[in-house]
Amino acid sequence: MSFPGQQQLPPQDQAPPEPRSLGLGLGPPAVSSGDASPDEGLMEDLTVENKALEQLAQGLLSHYLPDLERSKQALQELTQNQVVLLDTLEQEISKFKECHSILDINALFTEAKFYHNKLVNIRKEMLMLHEKTSKLKKRALKLQQKRQKEELEREQQREKEFEREKQLTAKPAKRT
Repeated sequence: MSFPGQQQLPPQDQAPPEPRSLGLGLGPPAVSSGDASPDEGLMEDLTVENKALEQLAQGLLSHYLPDLERSKQALQELTQNQVVLLDTLEQEISKFKECHSILDINALFTEAKFYHNKLVNIRKEMLMLHEKTSKLKKRALKLQQKRQKEELEREQQREKEFEREKQLTAKPAKRT
């Protein structure tokens, strides 16, 4: 494939042609118009080469520019997709954090339920102990009353025995 102005490679048995200047100051120095030399057509060649260079540049641009534009568009779409993905990722992270906070809340509720049950059990035990102490106090009061009654009866019994002994004891008769 060859472009206009592109040099063809010489066959193996021929010598390569002299390189031509592209008007960049790299070739042989330009000859003034007052000199009569065989390079009079150099200026003409430069304008032809400039035109060829422009055509080559236009051809190169027309060949690669659509691909570059598509690549630019694809990169913009990728960038937009990345932004969307980042936003989605941030939302998922926040949902994940919410799930962890919900798990923490669930753990707190579980712990609260555990301690509530513990308090209910302690309350039941306290009520049971209160009933037992009330029964024990009543029983202790009854026992105390019973002892006091028994003591009183013993005391009365002693007094009766003492009185009886007193009466059984011989008394001297009074002289009159």
